Amino acid sequence: VYLLFQALRQISQRTISTASRRHLENRVSENQKLFQEDNGLPVHLKGGAKDSLLYRTTAGLTMFGTMYALYYLLVSSMPKKPN
Repeated sequence: VYLLFQALRQISQRTISTASRRHLENRVSENQKLFQEDNGLPVHLKGGAKDSLLYRTTAGLTMFGTMYALYYLLVSSMPKKPN
């Protein structure tokens, strides 16, 4: 039973390690070319549409949060009306 368990463990480790190596490609040089290209875009937008969407979402949430905080600061600074 112990030998069977060891054999199964070795087979599974071998399968996992070779499968993961096959699908991973080294794309560092491609990304370096993309990000070092002088196309007038800031580095946080050079990734394409996904980067632009993430940037705009973050900027929108930041603006909403700032306005929300300022509104509640204004509301909390007003004196309450007596009943």
